[in-house]
This record gives sequence, C-alpha cells and structure tokens, in this order.
Amino acid sequence: MRKLILATLTLLLIAPTALLASGGGEHLEQANIDLRDQASLQRGAKYFMNYCSGCHSLKYMRYNRLAKDLGIDEITLRQNLIFGDAKPGDLITKSMTDDDALKWFGVVPPDLTLVTRWRSPDWVYTYLKGFYVDETRPYGVNNLVFPLVGMPHVLGDLQGRQEAILEPPHEPGKEPTIKGLRLVEKGDLSPKEYDTLVRDITNFLTYAGEPIRLERERLGRYVLLFLGFLFILAYMLKKEYWKDVH
Repeated sequence: MRKLILATLTLLLIAPTALLASGGGEHLEQANIDLRDQASLQRGAKYFMNYCSGCHSLKYMRYNRLAKDLGIDEITLRQNLIFGDAKPGDLITKSMTDDDALKWFGVVPPDLTLVTRWRSPDWVYTYLKGFYVDETRPYGVNNLVFPLVGMPHVLGDLQGRQEAILEPPHEPGKEPTIKGLRLVEKGDLSPKEYDTLVRDITNFLTYAGEPIRLERERLGRYVLLFLGFLFILAYMLKKEYWKDVH
C-alpha cells in the first residue's frame, strides 16, 4: 500500500511536466519577466492599449483595477489608456467588432487575459519576436511558433523585416526546415529596444492573467511556514502518545 501511495504521488508530480514537454516542439526564448517591475508593467499596458486593444480584449480586467495595481492615477488612465466612451469601471474590451474581424481576418481574435496561463510567458515573448516574411500568407508574414497565423505583424514597423533561415531537407521530397530568423530590414527600434518592448508587453499580460499572483505567493510562504510548524507539533504529539506503546 505504501509503495502504491508513493507511486501515485510521483505520477502526480511528473504529469504536469510531461504535459508541458509534449506541447509543441518549438524553441522558446526566456522572457525573464518581473512582476515587481512596475515601470515595465506600466509600459506594457501602454503598448497593449496602443497596438493590441484594437483587436484583442482583456475582458476579465477592469481599467480601474489595472490603474490601482500599476500605480496609474485616474487622469493618466483616462488620457492615455482609455479610448472611446469607456469608463474606468468598465471591462477592457476591443475596438473591433466580431463581424468586422470575421470579414477581415476570417476569425475573431482571441481575448488575451489568460494567454500567458494558457500558453506561457516564454511562448508569448517568442511569438511576438517570431514573425518573418512569407509572401504566401494573406498579410505577408508567418510566425515561427504559430505557423500559418492569421494575424498581421502589428509591431513590424518597430521590429523591422525578418527572413527565415532555411535548412535544406535531409531526404528528397521533404520541405526545408527553418533553423532561425535574421533581420534584413531595420525597424524604428534596435533589436535590444524591441526585445525590451516585447518583454514589457509579456510582463503586462502575465500580470493580467493573475493580478493577485504576488499576494498569493507572499501568503503562500506564510502558509507553508505555518504548516511546517504544525507538522513539528503534530510529530512531537505523536511521539508523546506512542512512547509507551511497544
């Protein structure tokens, strides 16, 4: 029975890792986000509202909650982050209607509130850096981690144009594989500046997916300390009860 319990616990611990390992074979770059970097979160919110909110919503997040957590005053919120007739207490919705999205893209762009929890921060970071020129696609671009993506490269003017580095197939009749990307036309930002911008957006989306995360982790440490102390008391009590049992 003891061996069965240990085997079950081991399986439960290994299963999430196995599932993550089986989810796609693309190489993901490390986003190295920091949810304590409030300046990065504020920049990420600005970039999201300016470049992403036209097509993508954050329908589980309210403007005033965002402002409170990120240290943004109401005047700045209204002037720089709220567009149209939305109010601070409203949920963050996209500007584009679903009918227009279907007409232009053939699909409704997804809500991004939970994208870093569904995928991962590293996936989002690599995705935003992974667009390259592909004239066969409707918008002239493809993506390294999301092949045949229907989204245009909205940050293309900032990043510049990238081309795929193709590796010849090892067997006749096979398609060449992409082993990397190279920048062939500079954008408005240097590669280092663009990496910082993408990291800020990823940082903000990670916050949006779980605004309470830092508080949860802080409380979690106290809970673990309490459970450790309780374990010591329980063990001492067990020793006291069983000391006369032979």
